[in-house]
Amino acid sequence: MPFTSHARLADALLPALGEAASTILQIRDKGLVVEHKSDDSPVTEADRRAEAILSAALRAIHPEFPVAAEESCASGMTPELGRAYFLLDPLDGTRDYAMGRDDFTINIGLITDGRPVFGLIYAPAHGDLFVTTGAGEAVGAKFAPNQLPRRLAETQTAPLRVRDGRSGALTALVSQREQGPEFDSRLEALGIVSRTPVSSALKFGRLARGEADIYPRFGPTCEWDTAAGQAIVEAAGGTVTAFDGTALIYGKTSLGFLNGPFIARGRIEKIC
Repeated sequence: MPFTSHARLADALLPALGEAASTILQIRDKGLVVEHKSDDSPVTEADRRAEAILSAALRAIHPEFPVAAEESCASGMTPELGRAYFLLDPLDGTRDYAMGRDDFTINIGLITDGRPVFGLIYAPAHGDLFVTTGAGEAVGAKFAPNQLPRRLAETQTAPLRVRDGRSGALTALVSQREQGPEFDSRLEALGIVSRTPVSSALKFGRLARGEADIYPRFGPTCEWDTAAGQAIVEAAGGTVTAFDGTALIYGKTSLGFLNGPFIARGRIEKIC
């Protein structure tokens, strides 16, 4: 079916989302073996099994859209991308997951003509779901993986809206991995007076929920780390751009889907 409805796509994904999330939690409960890829980033059986579940679901729902999934691409199986394709990170925040922390997510983004147009982020351990439901619309909900509804309409959702009209003394969500004097100086230059470290794409969801003003990222990320979050933040009234205000570029296969620095923000009049 052609992509015509955010809500229909979200509903179609819910069964696979619940299966993948339950699998991720069950594998950790049984004990993990952590391997490392060529770039020294960690990978586990949970990453691979969740990717298989979700990739199969995406191909069944939209067989005409390629799926660029993190572990497959890392293994050299990058699909030929067209005007529309999915970006899938089956387990964003593997380091935290392996350490027993709970800030890890499943990220599903749909790219059309170089821009994220649909986003879904689910945090299995927290039960937090963030998803776009239409153009300029996003909602949040909370339920455990074994309690996912058959349809979003069957559960209680809340509209997501970024913070509005704040400037000057800003609050930020920051990566657990970015720290040190240089990082502190960069935050100070942006007018940030307080910060909350959060791992994975949860930062996008919590920014969209109005829990902070800004999420700056100076270090490397990949497109499947940001696509779903960008769609959600923008649908909630915020923006996600490079630091110079230009749009993030998607489909950078020659660069291994790597992003440059970016900044996600609510409705902020200016940044110092």
